[in-house]
Amino acid sequence: MNPKEVRIVFMGTPDFAVESLKALVENGYKVVGVITAPDKPAGRGRQLTESAVKQYATKSGLHILQPEKLKNPEFISELESLKADLQIVVAFRMLPEMVWNMPPMGTFNLHASLLPQYRGAAPLNWAIINGETETGVTTFLLSHEIDTGQIIFQEKVSISENDTVGDLHDQMMEVGSKLVLKTIDALAEGNIQPIDQEELIDQTYRIKQAPKIFKDDCRIDWTKDTESVRNMIRGLSPYPAAWTELMHSGKDETLTAKIYSASRDNSSMPAAPGTLITDGKKYLKIACTDGWLSIGEIQLSGKKRMKTDELLRGFHDLGDWRVKV
Repeated sequence: MNPKEVRIVFMGTPDFAVESLKALVENGYKVVGVITAPDKPAGRGRQLTESAVKQYATKSGLHILQPEKLKNPEFISELESLKADLQIVVAFRMLPEMVWNMPPMGTFNLHASLLPQYRGAAPLNWAIINGETETGVTTFLLSHEIDTGQIIFQEKVSISENDTVGDLHDQMMEVGSKLVLKTIDALAEGNIQPIDQEELIDQTYRIKQAPKIFKDDCRIDWTKDTESVRNMIRGLSPYPAAWTELMHSGKDETLTAKIYSASRDNSSMPAAPGTLITDGKKYLKIACTDGWLSIGEIQLSGKKRMKTDELLRGFHDLGDWRVKV
């Protein structure tokens, strides 16, 4: 079958999914429908906000469906009417079998890890938090258990020492979009040999998971070593952001500080974890269990994100604060 004749339904919501949908449109693939999340209220005015995928699909004149429930009979009927040959999922919610099993060519997912490693909602974050130097993207056929289906293709991506999750996100969505096109072509031509994930697992292979990240997971534990804390900061920057709590030494006040970048700095004498020192002009350092981290970018409660020297120019008494450990 000619890949450009395959009737495709695309499912996705955030920016990460847009690059794959854009690749389909710009390369002439037949996208007959786009499924994305319903509009949601956001911001102080609680105005309805469209998903990134919907915004792109609207500009491209694509047919859009936004079901509240994926088992709704009206949605199932409309999805069936699109007569898709293939469905593609990129950063969307879990599908019921009646949906993923509908098209004759099946449904495949683009996942941002080298499966079976980092199954779950936050594979990019956890790869960096865990100090990995390599990750990748995987296309796989959907099955009953989440992120466990047969692998079609994989593409490796290197993680540099200073990459943040934002850097990795942008790189991975581009690599992933190319893998989506490769997967469609191979499926259309009948040129695939899917691999069971269980075949890649042996007794020496430790599976690392990538569960959803909540606010409490982002709180920095300064009793850990500098490398672990720095990896955590990188793995949560720019979103949702690692944070710590500051307490004023002489007043009953606390501040939340989000930290977006930090580098190792062992030029100062050892100190208890959480110790904060600053010259009030250029640097802010916080001690971990084995040394110091120099804070590069920070955001205090009620203020914008800024470099440390910029913050210190307007926040002269930061030396009177300490980290709550």
